[in-house]
Parts: sequence; C-alpha cells; structure tokens
Amino acid sequence: MSGLTHRKIGGDNDEKTESVKRIPTDIGSEEEMEPLPSKPSGESIPQDQAEIEVLKSVINDLNPRWRNWFVRGIFTLIMILSFGLIVNLGPLAITILILAIQVKCFHEIITIGYVVYKSHHLPWFRTISWHFLLTTNYYLNGESLIEQFAILFRRDNFLSPLVQYHRFISFSLYTAGFVAFVLTLKKTYYLKQFTLFGYTHLALLLIVTQSNLMVQNVFEGLIWFLLPVSLIICNDIMAYMFGFFFGKTRLIKLSPKKTWEGFIGGAFSTILFGLMLSIFLCKHKSFTCPLEYDSKSMSWSHDNCEPAEMFTVKEFNLPNFFRFIIPDAKVYYRPFDKHALALSIFASTIGPFGGFFASGFKRAFRIKDFGDTIPGHGGFMDRFDCQVIMATFVNVYIFSFVRSPSPQKLFNQLLAFKAEDQQEFFRLVKNHFG
Repeated sequence: MSGLTHRKIGGDNDEKTESVKRIPTDIGSEEEMEPLPSKPSGESIPQDQAEIEVLKSVINDLNPRWRNWFVRGIFTLIMILSFGLIVNLGPLAITILILAIQVKCFHEIITIGYVVYKSHHLPWFRTISWHFLLTTNYYLNGESLIEQFAILFRRDNFLSPLVQYHRFISFSLYTAGFVAFVLTLKKTYYLKQFTLFGYTHLALLLIVTQSNLMVQNVFEGLIWFLLPVSLIICNDIMAYMFGFFFGKTRLIKLSPKKTWEGFIGGAFSTILFGLMLSIFLCKHKSFTCPLEYDSKSMSWSHDNCEPAEMFTVKEFNLPNFFRFIIPDAKVYYRPFDKHALALSIFASTIGPFGGFFASGFKRAFRIKDFGDTIPGHGGFMDRFDCQVIMATFVNVYIFSFVRSPSPQKLFNQLLAFKAEDQQEFFRLVKNHFG
C-alpha cells in the first residue's frame, strides 16, 4: 500500500488553478492543513457577502469586532422573533419550517462539494444528489405520516396503495438513483465520483435523518421540540456573550474563537434557562400533550388530553432531618424537571460538539462559513449545526426513558384494519382478558 501514488491528470491548466485567490479566514495556517482535492473553479462559495445597506451606514464607524457583534445581535433577535411567530402558527408550520431549513442546509453542503471538487464537468452530480434527498424524505417522512394518519390514508382509494407499498416505492426510487449514478460514471473521474457519492450520503445522514427525528419529536409534544431547540439557542448566544466579553483561554483548536470562559458561562446559563423554561411550558396543555389525530373531527386536538403525570406538580418528601429543623417546610417539583435538567446538561456540554464538527468540516475545505444567507451568522448550516446532534439525543431519550404506549394510536391502527381483522383482534382481546 505504501507504493500507491496519485497520478497527475492534465497539464498546465491544472497548474493555473493553483493560483486561485484564497478566501482569507481564521481557520489556521496553510502548513497545518492537508491540500484540497482540487481548487475551486468557475463557481465560489459565498462568504461574508450578505450586507444590509441601512445597517452598513449605521455601523460603518465601528471597529470590525463590534460591527460583527451588532449585526449578529440584530439578526439573532430577528430569527428568534420569527421562530416565535412560526411556533404560534402550530405544528404544521413548525414541520414546514424544519423541512425548509433541511433543504437549505443540504443545498449549502452539496454546493461546497460541487465547488471544491470542481464538479462542473459532472453535470449529473447535483441532479442525483437532489434525487437522493427527495427519496430519503419520501421514505422517512412517509413512515412518520403513515404512523400518524394511517386511518385517513387507508380510507382514501388513491392514497391507500401509497401506504401499502410505501417501502417498495422508496426502494425503487433509491434504486433508480443508484442506477443513474452508475450509468454516469466516467473513466477519468471514478475516484472523484465515488467520493462525491459518499459525500452526498453523509449529508443525507447528518441532515435529513436528523430533521426527521426532529419532526418525530414534534409529534411527541411540542415541549420536546421547543425546549431542546431553545436550549441550543440559549447556549449559543450565552457562550458567544461570555466569550466576547470575558474569553481569554482557547477551548479547542478546531474553533479558535471558542473559549473556556464562553463554554462554562454558556453551560451554567443554559441549565438555569432550561429549568425556568420547562416550568412555563409544563403549565400549558398545548405544549405537553402529544399531537394525535382525531379520526372523528379529522383534526389535531388536545381537548381530550390529560397531561402526563410527569408534567404535574408534586410535593417532595423532605428527609426527617430537614423536617426537624423546619417543620413546615414544603418543596414542590415536577418529575419533568429531571428530564429538563438532563436535556440542559447535554445541550451545554455535548451540543457544542456539533459546532466543533462543523468547524472541522469548514477547516477541511478552507472556508469560513457554509454560506452568507444570514448576515453576521453565515449560512443556515452555521446556525443549525448543534441542533443536529441535539435532535438525535432527544429522540433517543424519549424512546429510552419517557415514551409509553398510546391508546389513541393503537385505536387509530385498529380502525385501519379490515373488518375481519378487527373481529379477530376483538376475539384475541376477549380470550386474553376473559
């Protein structure tokens, strides 16, 4: 294996691409990094280009550090207010928002591969990548929708076959993309094409799969979506604030601007914020009740929902030692508080590693940001990198420590059965319970 060498393909033209001007970033010196597969050509990844003329005229006299702080703060506030408005519109709007962000993040990642790997002579790369995106969404989100709307789909003569053959259709779509990829292979570019094939599937794993888990979290109850997302937002803001004003000790080499002061300050702020937010959310049935489809009213409803026991206030039994000192002392809590604490600790300690992973990715491709869609922040992927690992943790946490069987879902599945299957089910229940 040590005798393997890379054969140089092409002539002087390849040498000329070496002179392409690099984008100045703070990602490290050239000596610290391995060479790129090839230099970008023909198309570039937008960096620091999003500007608002009104803001530019206001902050033009500030030094660059405070200018970035001002722009970042303004657009952070805009994003938070926009997010609150969408949450107020309900679960459908939230789901559409998740899918829209997913598509934009996938676009940013695929664009980087398209540019850096000089794929302009491979016209089918992006077409096949988008085909795999649609196929993966069809499969994963279709599975979730079938679970929630099985009875509605089965009653519809047009949709019923899509439910029955969903996995076969999904496999057929994937196979079509797989065959198309094989047919577009070019002898000179085998290594590059297989690298991009793996690159696309990695993007699907990190972006599409995680966004589907986030949608599943929405159906478990809005509290399982709002709390984790808010924790990551809080940790990101507070870590930036503490790092900006007090940061002196670098935290990790992958991200030079991250400091221990910001990490620790953000962690304590996130844990405190998580406990306070959970108290507010637990008081509202619309946040705590799972989203279940009412087959009679043909709509989402919380009217018949009783909040789970973990969301209700309980009295904590103090040890006798404390009762002896303060006889009338009483402490109240909600069992959900321990879940909020667990989510807060994860968001403030492990969540930032999603950002570190993204920083390593950007260093590998020598870019500062994934894009310039959001002034002061970069691309969408720059803002939602930590949400990826958080969504996965929340979904695993729910299934491991929280979720219990839902009678309503079981009833909806029963209604989707054929008449003879329903009779067989009743016979089995009658025989079991006597």
